[in-house]
Amino acid sequence: MLNFPQNIIILVLSMTGSMLFMAILNRIWPREKRQIHNDLIGWQLNIIGTTYAVILGFMLYTVWTDFGSANLNVDLEASALRNIYRLGEGLPYPQRVQLQSQARAYAQAVIDQDWPEMARGVTPEESHQINQAMWKTLMSVRVATPSEVVAEDHAISELSALTEHRRTRLLQSKYRLPTIFWGVLLIGGFLTIASASMFGSGNARLHALQVFAFTLLITLVLLAIADVNLPFRGWVHVDNYAFIRAQENMSD
Repeated sequence: MLNFPQNIIILVLSMTGSMLFMAILNRIWPREKRQIHNDLIGWQLNIIGTTYAVILGFMLYTVWTDFGSANLNVDLEASALRNIYRLGEGLPYPQRVQLQSQARAYAQAVIDQDWPEMARGVTPEESHQINQAMWKTLMSVRVATPSEVVAEDHAISELSALTEHRRTRLLQSKYRLPTIFWGVLLIGGFLTIASASMFGSGNARLHALQVFAFTLLITLVLLAIADVNLPFRGWVHVDNYAFIRAQENMSD
């Protein structure tokens, strides 16, 4: 979980480290002596670079897909909540008032407590209690007209969807890339940059610029993966706008 200043610090340290590594390598093993090994180094860089590019692309696609799924799930949860509130209009008097009040309380709890707690890595509890109360309210309905039967049936379906989407949201807030994957990404990045630095170029400045650009690109992709990896935490995260809109639509 990184914020924007931490991203900048890591980016600067990575760029500085790659340039220092290249400078030390040139002192220990001068580039003039490396030129005779360019065929071997170029072959190695081609294989490592291609393999690492595939790994980076796959990891970035995976975390971005998970981020999009988390965002969609939040929208569906908020939509189910709005539907429950509207369907409450068709229920008998006591349960209608209770269910609509609980729907508004659920939206408030998600905005005020769920999002801050998920950002800290804590599992929210108040919205769960409200969700349980909504179930009790619907189970206590005694319908008397066909329209109330339809309203209750649809409300139960929407509440089931709401419960499922809430559970999915909490699971998504806890998911992260396994440590072994981060090991592959970091070690692969180091090996790729080191291989590019060992290339014996006749133009030192151009070579340094190429390694600099290579390091910049790899670091930016790794930071993007780290930021999107936790969809409800850090600088880049799924916001609670869907519930804010739902709260605005649930007026007396």
